[in-house]
Amino acid sequence: MSAAINPQSLVEQALAASTADECVVIVRDKTSANLRWANNTLTTNGVMHGVGVTVISFVATATGSVTGSATTPEQVAELVRAADAAARAAGPAEDAQPLVTSDEVAPSTDWDDAPEPTDIHVYDAFAPALGEAFGRAEAGGRVLYGFVNHEVTTTYLGSSTGLRLRHAQPTGHYGCTGKNSALTESAWVGGATRDFTDVDALAMDAEVAQRLAWGRRRVDLPAGRYDTILPPSAVADVMIDAYWYAGARDAWEGQSVYSRRPTGTRIGEAIVSPGVHLFSDPAHDRLQCAPFNVATASGSESSVFDNGLPLGRTDWICDGELTALLQTRHTAAMTGQPVTPAIDNLVLEVDSGSGTIDDLVAGTRRGLLLTCLWYIREVDAQSLLLTGLTRDGVYLVEDGEITGSVNNFRWNESPIDLLRRFSHASATVPSFSREWGDDYFSRTATPALRVPDFNMSSVSQAM
Repeated sequence: MSAAINPQSLVEQALAASTADECVVIVRDKTSANLRWANNTLTTNGVMHGVGVTVISFVATATGSVTGSATTPEQVAELVRAADAAARAAGPAEDAQPLVTSDEVAPSTDWDDAPEPTDIHVYDAFAPALGEAFGRAEAGGRVLYGFVNHEVTTTYLGSSTGLRLRHAQPTGHYGCTGKNSALTESAWVGGATRDFTDVDALAMDAEVAQRLAWGRRRVDLPAGRYDTILPPSAVADVMIDAYWYAGARDAWEGQSVYSRRPTGTRIGEAIVSPGVHLFSDPAHDRLQCAPFNVATASGSESSVFDNGLPLGRTDWICDGELTALLQTRHTAAMTGQPVTPAIDNLVLEVDSGSGTIDDLVAGTRRGLLLTCLWYIREVDAQSLLLTGLTRDGVYLVEDGEITGSVNNFRWNESPIDLLRRFSHASATVPSFSREWGDDYFSRTATPALRVPDFNMSSVSQAM
């Protein structure tokens, strides 16, 4: 067996080995480091490294895509043979377009650079502070459980048309759940980070302690509509769904909240309140992501033919008006709209938004403050009605102060309706979706929103 070779060589060898008409090769080199704790004690830590290779072969307008682990020429050659065979066995691709060329997209200036790794030293400042937080929690009668993960994925994309693109993506997140000594109350705090230099373990524990203190008084409330403050984490939970379900094809075919039925999209219509802006931008501060399109398979919102397309800021909703949907070149031709591929971050801003979540609490006579949402599922595509549960802290607000915790609820709401009905918004800040951030989508910035009639449809027994 040959020794492992660098990612750029894997790309070049795969392209050279392919007997298809054209070929795209995507190599992802990923390292990750994590810490896990329970009962105020660090339990595990680990560092992992892996290399994944996707070979996409094109024969006429048919495609075949194969992904696997590969670090040697022999392993790459096996993937190429499988992708070439799959393309020859496939029928014509509906989304066929000319592949992006090096004349359209300049090569990355850092193509020859080695992958950027991470290691356990990313926690050199965080880990000692975490140990001190354990001591404070123990003395305060709190029990902490949690997990932190940091990874860096370096992507190399090459094609037979001359593309040579590279992007290094750091991604990190932290989450800590605290319980009282009787294990009858729980509270969660979490967030996203690029490098853990901005994560304070002692502040994390202090926030958990504050939330557990709020829960010393317990109030049981029935289902109903409540004046409810959604923190940035909960707003991110539902806005990601609004983004993921914004496929142009589904909208064009009358299958989504963005449809103008019987056929067409609502692009150009005011769909939420004026002053609301939802956008993605690969260069957004602290949310930087890949500035070019990467697609390992085709679907209603992605196309392997679009690999390498440059990405820039895309306004999905501008001043309340729907301005774009997730578009491949194929669906853009169908809808007559610009090509707007998915981008790996999302920002929600409200023109009138100001202050912090504390300001929203101070202005509420009687209502609820949520922590995060959980187990979110779509109920109705036509309205984007979602259902889910509250989790790890629902708090009662009375006369501008938090006076206790209440039971959990099942809720039913549409994020589009929420953006029409909210009464107040804070300033936009970096946020982290408890539901989707761990594994799928961690780069968000959102405000807290106050919704005067949030629908708590039933009481939940979840803790």
